[in-house]
Amino acid sequence: MVLRRAAVADAGDVADVWLRSYDAALPTVTRPRSDDAVRDYFRDVVVPLRETWVAEPAGGGGIVGMMVLDGATLSQLYLDPRWRGRGIGDRFVGLAKERSPEGLTLWTFQVNGPAHRFYERHGFVAVEFTDGGANEEREPDVRYVWRP
Repeated sequence: MVLRRAAVADAGDVADVWLRSYDAALPTVTRPRSDDAVRDYFRDVVVPLRETWVAEPAGGGGIVGMMVLDGATLSQLYLDPRWRGRGIGDRFVGLAKERSPEGLTLWTFQVNGPAHRFYERHGFVAVEFTDGGANEEREPDVRYVWRP
């Protein structure tokens, strides 16, 4: 598996991974944006303006995972559902810790139990629970922190 910085040309594939993963992992969470609006956001904002990383199989086959860092915030980590359980998320978290050795923070939805277990396995600790009033989805969420 190759992890690399995303190029502008990757934006559509990155958005498609995000959409497939979100829909598979969070079927009860209403997305406030259409598929096209998500694709536009990745094309115009996320890939060109954020530290966006992608995962590709070494032999090719396209993008199967994506991660976005915003300073010490791990703001997005999504894997194509067919590629979960293969260590890609572990590699992304390792990279995030290398890029932010002083610590990381992230948010995930309270209904996303698999994400809680994943991040806790990587040393993240839940430090704040909200009613979701501050996120677009209006879905209760939890903030995790990792300190070395």
